[in-house]
Amino acid sequence: MDTPITTGSISHFALTVVNKDKARDFYCDVLGFKFLTEFGPKYLLSNGQTLLALASSPDPAKAIPGDAFDENRVGLDHISFNVGSRDEMEQAMRKFDELGVSHGEIKDLGGLEFYVMAFRDPDNIQLELTAPKK
Repeated sequence: MDTPITTGSISHFALTVVNKDKARDFYCDVLGFKFLTEFGPKYLLSNGQTLLALASSPDPAKAIPGDAFDENRVGLDHISFNVGSRDEMEQAMRKFDELGVSHGEIKDLGGLEFYVMAFRDPDNIQLELTAPKK
């Protein structure tokens, strides 16, 4: 192939979760996603820009009992969501504290033009908030 495929922003992502209802509540109540519909065995959510699908294991016979996300395995490391400013990130940190959501500190990554703060969803999937330095 002479030229690479041109891609744009992420259309959607799908997460395998232990409990779809608990995951839906987290993404809606904490991160402001809106529930759109059930699509087969999946819940579809949107934040207005990105579609998120939540589903239990597609093959329950292959599901590992007591399994939890681990970014040290091959595959996904984390997902990062943009917020508008460091102030919004600080507001999110206070909300996480109120709700008992585990999170890290706001980090300045040096030469990069943004701040990050890591946190976890109910299935231990590592997420981040990213805010531009202004």
